[in-house]
Amino acid sequence: MVDQLLIFSIDHHRFGLRLDAVARVVRMPAIASLPGAPDAVRGIVNVAGHVVPVLDLRRRFGLPEREPRIEDHLVLARTRQREVALHIDHALDIEAFDAAAVARPDTLAPGLHHIAGVACLAGGLVFIHDLDTFLAHDEIALLEAALAAVSPP
Repeated sequence: MVDQLLIFSIDHHRFGLRLDAVARVVRMPAIASLPGAPDAVRGIVNVAGHVVPVLDLRRRFGLPEREPRIEDHLVLARTRQREVALHIDHALDIEAFDAAAVARPDTLAPGLHHIAGVACLAGGLVFIHDLDTFLAHDEIALLEAALAAVSPP
């Protein structure tokens, strides 16, 4: 089965997100803090009147942290539970891939539960994100409580 990925970069590492989860890519807006949120959540942004949490891939994958820059982007995407935003350096391309040829993360190394798989594409390896497992259950509870504190009833 052929599927499509949005390919993006963070510190020269290539990552992918299934295109069916992506709403759009936008320039970096101001990110407001979200007290009480888990460490993997950088803050929140307002998207058309909706409060959207910004997931921090740098923190989750142990990459060097840095403040957002004006040339950075946000990927607005959808999990089974909510809309989220991913802070990325650059959106690179949309590429087709054979879903049957994706290596499962547990065959590569233990502890890659945030990764749906690894694809070998023309430009090299791409780690495919699984947004539904990005946050652990306790982190989801923290995020829900933090969002409830800033969202009107």
